Amino acid sequence: MLFRLLSLLLVLTSSGCNGPTLLLPGGKLDGEAKPVPSDWEFAGSYGTIQLETRPEDPYSVNLAFTVMQGSLYINAGDTETQWVKNLSENPLVRLRMDAALYDLRAQRVTRAEEIAAFGEAWTSQSVFRRDPAAFDEVWIYRLVSP
Repeated sequence: MLFRLLSLLLVLTSSGCNGPTLLLPGGKLDGEAKPVPSDWEFAGSYGTIQLETRPEDPYSVNLAFTVMQGSLYINAGDTETQWVKNLSENPLVRLRMDAALYDLRAQRVTRAEEIAAFGEAWTSQSVFRRDPAAFDEVWIYRLVSP
């Protein structure tokens, strides 16, 4: 059984699919390029997107997003993940939502008021989400036009 599962996972990750697969990171995202909307409310208050960092050697992941007052946010909590490290070097990202691609820039959120507001929105989505305002250091990003 384990061998079949590993074989299926290998096929999925090597079958030329672009982007991440479940929890595994991927590479360059493809899709139809769209202009960056001035308001992200059309996406709903939260959901899942794919984010590509490191344009010179694309690294993409599946992430939860939250929309607050028309702005789109992503959150790594108190863990400096690989995609966060990539943003430290280059804040330019590509987001895929459905089949649409958006070229954006990630701005780290550092103001306590904005972190608190994000924390309220974030924790209201699930009882399993921890409030980032309770952490010493958090990696929350607002995605904006480049």
